[in-house]
Amino acid sequence: MTDNPIKPTIPLDVEGVHHGFLKLPHSRNDSAWGSVMVPITVIANGQGPTALLTGANHGDEYEGPIALQELAATLSAEDVTGRVIILPMMNQPAFAAGTRCSPIDGANMNRSFPGRPDGTVTQKLCHYIATQLVPLADLVLDFHSGGKTLDFLPFAAAHVLDDKEQEAACMAAMQAFNAPFSVRMLEIDNVGMFDTEVERQGKVFVTTELGGAGTATARSVAIARKGIRNLLIHAGITQGEVDSAPSAQLDMPDDSCFAFAEEAGLVEYLHDLGADVAKGQAIARIWPADRSGVAPCLCTAQRDGVLTARHIPGLIKIGDCLALVASRTS
Repeated sequence: MTDNPIKPTIPLDVEGVHHGFLKLPHSRNDSAWGSVMVPITVIANGQGPTALLTGANHGDEYEGPIALQELAATLSAEDVTGRVIILPMMNQPAFAAGTRCSPIDGANMNRSFPGRPDGTVTQKLCHYIATQLVPLADLVLDFHSGGKTLDFLPFAAAHVLDDKEQEAACMAAMQAFNAPFSVRMLEIDNVGMFDTEVERQGKVFVTTELGGAGTATARSVAIARKGIRNLLIHAGITQGEVDSAPSAQLDMPDDSCFAFAEEAGLVEYLHDLGADVAKGQAIARIWPADRSGVAPCLCTAQRDGVLTARHIPGLIKIGDCLALVASRTS
């Protein structure tokens, strides 16, 4: 089998604080012997669990990179029992371009796992992370938000899994993260996701959606920062008390949570994020964008619940996700 060409410029198993890169040779028009350089920090001290913390799986999502950059710059080895591996911008090409998908090969990293050692740039990055970093981890936290096209209520999530012992551990970690909302999620299309690969390897996995609209806010970054601290304490890697506040419990049990646009046009939301809606209730209207005097198309909720996410651009295309409605469980 072909070896993955990615090499870390720092040791992954030596005590102390080490900052460097995952170096992937990449010959291109503007650099014949160039490389893709993905920042990585490893902080290790003594025997204990390993946490793998990742941001910018999608390059236009910013809470994770901000909070993880701060962690990498401030966490000392003396504060750690075990190891923390930090990839603030795991999809560095997309992050540098401010795009969801890689500008090099057009691939969506979160649909490209477990990757290939002889594939495209994104596939090689996925393969290295899946085969070299995930196996080291006991706990994986992958930060997401809505990017440039969606906005979310700030939530942490864990998945419904076949292995109920693993599921319980993931749910406990999600609750420890303590976002304002906590979501029990059944993915409707999990093929190629980082989540799926991590869970397949039997690891504890937590993900988030902390906002969106192609930016980060003081509130959303504070949620990310607190969540990291809580999870590291929960895992026994750092010391302290988990900072716990009330978290609304939501459930995403099937694809009836999603509403998709069946017309293109100018979208008018009838409710803001966090509003309670009923099955059959209109969530939004889509007005024609190319003529006047025509009635709008109504988009309705497929279940009772909370408006948890919405489309951001004022114009929407047919097939775009218009809204997410999650059910309240508490």
